[in-house]
Amino acid sequence: MLNNRRTVRDSALAHRWLDGLQGVEIGGAAHNDFHLDTLNVDRYPNADTVFKREERRVCGRAMPVDVVAPGDELPFADDAFDFVLASHVIEHFCDPIRALAEWRRVARRYLFLVVPHRDRTFDRDRPLTPLAELVDRHARGLRSDEDRHWSVWTLQTFEELCDHVGLEVLDRLDPDDKTGNGFMVVLAA
Repeated sequence: MLNNRRTVRDSALAHRWLDGLQGVEIGGAAHNDFHLDTLNVDRYPNADTVFKREERRVCGRAMPVDVVAPGDELPFADDAFDFVLASHVIEHFCDPIRALAEWRRVARRYLFLVVPHRDRTFDRDRPLTPLAELVDRHARGLRSDEDRHWSVWTLQTFEELCDHVGLEVLDRLDPDDKTGNGFMVVLAA
């Protein structure tokens, strides 16, 4: 068995807001563990995905999946958890408005998101995704199993999306205090 080959920084912001609460994490990963009380939801039931292989490559283990479900179609009752945590996940949804609405439905208190910042990732040469495009995708009910970064944001453009869907930003951190290539937002559910 391999030992953890990568030191994972804990997030002071996540612990400040989420310690002592119970949550659900969408697409949790061992090499990006937040060390919080969460159930891990993943759309794949097996450990032989590109994501799980990367977890094992980076830190020698993969985070167990507790619940198999699409991240924007959760099998939980309304207000089932104190929070929803999603780190480097929302960009993979072609309709992030749908995902945010679903996470808001399940969370009693907070949505805690870490979002890749366009200028600090491989998306740096892509244009920012306009709010109008996100609204159009949502209105059309766009769905896809294609796994890619559908949307590209900065903190400012992501906050515009939050404002549009009526999610209050309670706290923010740019760059994030976990990996440094994204930003964090704490949203009121």
